[in-house]
Amino acid sequence: MKATLYLLPLLVCAFTTTAFPEAVKDREGAVRKDKAEMQNDQRWIYNDWQKGFAESKRTGKPLLIVLRCVPCLGCMGLDASVLTSPELAPLLDQFVCVRLINANAIELAKFQFDYDLSFSTLFFNADGTLYGRYGSWSHQKDPMEKTTAGYKRSLEAALAVHTAYPVNKAALADKQGVPTPFATPIEIPLLAGKYKRDLDWEGKVVGSCVHCHQIGDAYRSFYRDQGKPVPSELIYPMPMPETVGITLEADQLAKVKIVAPGSIAARAGVQAGDEFQLLGGQLLMSIADFSWALNRAPEAGALPARVKRGATELALTLALPDGWRAKSDISRRVGTWPMRGMASGGMVLVDLSDEERAKRGLANDQLGLCVKFLGQFGKHAAAKNAGFMKDDVLVELNGQTARITEGELIGRLLRETKPGDKLKAVVLRGDQRVELLLPMQ
Repeated sequence: MKATLYLLPLLVCAFTTTAFPEAVKDREGAVRKDKAEMQNDQRWIYNDWQKGFAESKRTGKPLLIVLRCVPCLGCMGLDASVLTSPELAPLLDQFVCVRLINANAIELAKFQFDYDLSFSTLFFNADGTLYGRYGSWSHQKDPMEKTTAGYKRSLEAALAVHTAYPVNKAALADKQGVPTPFATPIEIPLLAGKYKRDLDWEGKVVGSCVHCHQIGDAYRSFYRDQGKPVPSELIYPMPMPETVGITLEADQLAKVKIVAPGSIAARAGVQAGDEFQLLGGQLLMSIADFSWALNRAPEAGALPARVKRGATELALTLALPDGWRAKSDISRRVGTWPMRGMASGGMVLVDLSDEERAKRGLANDQLGLCVKFLGQFGKHAAAKNAGFMKDDVLVELNGQTARITEGELIGRLLRETKPGDKLKAVVLRGDQRVELLLPMQ
C-alpha cells in the first residue's frame, strides 16, 4: 500500500479510541530484516505457499500457513513466540510451516480468513482441504501479548483432525472457502494494475505489497463502484462471538467465559463454562473458527450448535433475528476506515451514552451519534467539506431518527445508497440545530 494511504488509519488512531494497527517506523527495513532471518530457516518455508503444499504432499504432514503483516505492530508478541517458543517447536515440527508476508498472489477461494488481522494461521491438508483457522483480536490489540496457550491448543486440534482425515472430510465441508468473483487479489479492480504477483525486492518492497486488509477494501469498492449494495458479510466480516452474546476464553478452543444477559446465546440456553464442539455443523478449533461459522450463518434463522457441559453433550439452537450481523462491533477494524469514507464522509461517530443524552435532551431511543473525528484528506474530507464539525451530534439522517450504532449506520448506507447521493442530515451544534447534506461516495 502506498505510504500516504497507510497513514490514514494511524491518523484516526491519534484522535479516537479505536485500535487501528500501528506500524514500525522503518517498515522497509523490517520487511527486509524478516526475509534475511527467515529465508534460510530450517523449519519455515518463506513466502511460497505453493511450495508448502508440494512439501505437504511429499511428506504427508499437514500444512500450517502463517499470514503475517511484518510492518504492523499488532500481534508482534504472538508472532515472535510462534517463531521462537520451545514449547511450540515439537508441535510445529509435525507440520509443514509456511510464512507469508504479503497477499498479492494468494488464491482467494482458498485463503478466506479475517483480513483485518495482522497475524492469522490456516491449517490445510495437502489436497487443499482446510482444517481450520486461527486469529486473535486480543493479541492484535496488545502487540506485547505473547501467550501461546490458545495457539498451542489449535495446533493440537489441527493435528487431531489430520490424524482422522479423510474419514472426517464431510464434517469439514462448511469450513472451506466459498466461491469468489476474482481468483487473486491483484485481479480486483481497485488493486489491478497497481500490484504484481511478486514483491519488488529491488525497489520499494513495502509499496509493492498487498496487505490482507486491502482485500476487504477492494471487494467493497468493487460493489460500491458499480452502484450495487455492499453484501453484509463484507461490511461485518467474521463476526466476533460477542455479536451473539458470547465471550470465549482466549486460551481455549471455544470455551464460554461470559454469556450476555438477554442475548441470542442466552436465549438459546448457552451457559458460562460450556465448550462448543460444533457450530453450524462445523468442528471448532479456535475463536476464529467460531467467527467463520458465524460468517457462514444465515441472515436470519436457526444456527445449530453442540456444546459440552461437564460430562454431558447438549444440542442447542441459536435463533438469529433479521439484522443480527449488524450488531457486530466494527469500530476497531482497519477495514472500517475506508467504509467511513464511502458512507459518512470520513467521520468517526460514537453513540452517546444515556447520561450524555440526558444532558442534551435526547431520548434513549433517538439517534445520537457524536462526531469524534473528521478526516482531512480525499474522500475522508467529504464530511468536513460539507460543513460537519467535530463534536456535532447527528440526530437525523435521510429522515431516520431511531437510535443505531455507527456500524449499523455504515451498513445501512452501504446497502441503501449509491455514490453521488446526498442525504439530508440534522446535527446538534451546541444549542443549535444545523441542517447539512452528507455526500455518499
